[in-house]
Amino acid sequence: MTYSVDIKPNEVAVYALGGLGEIGKNTYGIEYQNEIIVVDAGIKFPEDELLGIDYVIPDYTYLVDNIDRVKALVITHGHEDHIGAIAYFLQAVNVPVYAGPLAMALIKNKLEEKQMLNRVELHEITDGSVLEFDQLSVEFFRTTHSIPDVFGVAVHTPVGTIVETGDFKFDLTPTTKQPPNLWSMSRIGENGVLLMMSDSTNAERPEWTKSEAWVAKSVNHIFDKIQHGRIIFATFASNMNRVRMATDAAIAHGRKIAVFGRSMESAVTNGRALGYLNIPDDMLVEQSEIKHIPDDELLILSTGSQGEPMAALARIAEGTHKQIRLKPKDNVIFSSSPIPGNTASVNAVINKLQEGGANVIYGKVNNIHTSGHGGQEEEKLMIALLKPKFFMPVHGEYRMLKVHASLAHELEVPEDHTFILENGDVLALDGENARVAGHFPGDDTYIDGSGIGDIGSVVLHDRQKLSQDGLVVVTATIDLKKKEILSGPDILSRGFVYMRESGELINEGRRVIFSTMRRVMNSSNNSESDIRQAVIDDLSRFLFKETARKPMIMPMLILV
Repeated sequence: MTYSVDIKPNEVAVYALGGLGEIGKNTYGIEYQNEIIVVDAGIKFPEDELLGIDYVIPDYTYLVDNIDRVKALVITHGHEDHIGAIAYFLQAVNVPVYAGPLAMALIKNKLEEKQMLNRVELHEITDGSVLEFDQLSVEFFRTTHSIPDVFGVAVHTPVGTIVETGDFKFDLTPTTKQPPNLWSMSRIGENGVLLMMSDSTNAERPEWTKSEAWVAKSVNHIFDKIQHGRIIFATFASNMNRVRMATDAAIAHGRKIAVFGRSMESAVTNGRALGYLNIPDDMLVEQSEIKHIPDDELLILSTGSQGEPMAALARIAEGTHKQIRLKPKDNVIFSSSPIPGNTASVNAVINKLQEGGANVIYGKVNNIHTSGHGGQEEEKLMIALLKPKFFMPVHGEYRMLKVHASLAHELEVPEDHTFILENGDVLALDGENARVAGHFPGDDTYIDGSGIGDIGSVVLHDRQKLSQDGLVVVTATIDLKKKEILSGPDILSRGFVYMRESGELINEGRRVIFSTMRRVMNSSNNSESDIRQAVIDDLSRFLFKETARKPMIMPMLILV
């Protein structure tokens, strides 16, 4: 494939395959001559209009075409928007992977599910780890987020250092006991940062994000107040901080712990193995044992905080879970906030739980969630520590990138040294100057079941059309040589009109189709495709005139 990219030998190039103008699928490339370092391999959860799509990942074509130059995939932390696409990435670009202990455990689980674990080279890193390549070196420095083992990445090149902060906030009382490495950030900044790529998620919030320790106090307070009934605690399985808060509070209040949801079971297993969760064996109970434990002595740790229809919590709310039936005295705690696109699903689950009589605890008023991303004050502190010559906001929608760029201007990064780019744009820097050096395709790739990239805009348009106005199938048997209609035409409606109550509309539609087919068959353009298109055109006009709706029309012609 030919790209409109012009990178000179003395320039380092930086680009995003995902993560610009959006929340999710974070994947960034840093390239110098014959070496490319990729940072993260994330997914994005689909918006409501992406009907039937499971996940969205970047287009890896540029990296595949340059695979001989890709030296490593380095991971900042273990959230899905940073590692969720790793199996798809490694299927396309199988290179060594470097990640912290928790992210590595999660990655191994994903690769094992795909039967890829034995085909991938994995290396564990920690704060201060340095990877050496021929011309590039990669240094990891610890930051804080909402899970343990979170790192920023500094890529040292012959023309200057490129820093990708990863997701961060400055939590000075982290529950993980892993404070941010301010000394390393300051040292890297003093030595000179050519370009800083920084998390923009909370750029619109003029605040300092609250510590996870603040949430831990709130969780304990909520457990104190709940005297009766089971507690069902829902959070991201990868949010080890919240899992620890819930399990610590349960143990302190004498509640046994049952774990539901495959990803949550893996999280608890990994957390205990890595020392992030301190759950004695006698406090964990099998799922089958919960019916023998008094409700006042049980915590159910569950997936489904984002309203996922197949997750444990949604099935509990719907009454379809095999082992858990909702009880009127149940207490359900949501310790997360809906990610973009999931608000309606989360609200639907909350409504179902409340209809079932449960006491549902959610939202900011209950102080059971704080963001893992720094607000404006923390974003300004990171800029002040790293002192970048050039600045590129990442990980955020366009308005967030715009605000973050203005914060950099406040800290004396000139406006012409700030770049708000799109996925696929290439920024080239030679140490003194920076320029946009072209573009390569940065489109989304859709994952639908086992299909990767086989769902395009045409299919999505058809799905949207079907969801809005339904389907009309036209069947007929014709003899093109004799120019005769042997049977039909018949009309079948699905999701358009109720046929038993729309007899007059259906009969009139059949007359329109019959007339159209006779007209086309007697003309010079009387091929099967001509007849199909004419049927679609004429029936569409008729149905829109009668109903103001445009169903998808599918002619099925049998030729004899």
